[in-house]
Amino acid sequence: MKKTLLLFSLIAVLMSCGDNNQKANKTETPENTEQAVLTLADFNSEAGKWVDQEIQIEGIVDHVCKHGGKRLFLVNDFGDVHIDGKERFDDALTGSNIIVSGVVKEFRVDEAYCLQMEQDHIQKHKEGIDNEDVYAQKMKQINSYRDSMQAAGVDHLSFYSIDYISHKVK
Repeated sequence: MKKTLLLFSLIAVLMSCGDNNQKANKTETPENTEQAVLTLADFNSEAGKWVDQEIQIEGIVDHVCKHGGKRLFLVNDFGDVHIDGKERFDDALTGSNIIVSGVVKEFRVDEAYCLQMEQDHIQKHKEGIDNEDVYAQKMKQINSYRDSMQAAGVDHLSFYSIDYISHKVK
């Protein structure tokens, strides 16, 4: 009888250890590992909800930026987005339909940003770094930001991009 009881106790302990290992594995792996999948059509309107979170998005690589190659432009008939990487993207991706995994980033333009840009451009113009045409173009852009904020009744404009994690070609 003692041997049977000891055997059942040993089985119970082993089963208990097995359950603990399974529970430990479950806590190490997040239950909700699915990434949000955004469409390019919805990206600009939905991106604010996903700032600093990982998403997936699909589109055609319109081009890889020639200045360093660490940015690509993803497009389709309904929208577009910039993808920023730490390493150079392969130029051969141009024209490919890909699914990108990355983290949504927000760049905000507000009045403080406009004032700083304005001061920088005035200084560059005074120093002769920017000629009259470049200066006028930059000032026009700053005024465009201000006009857009005023028309929308907001204190900032948000521009979204994606920090690249990985991709797969479809």
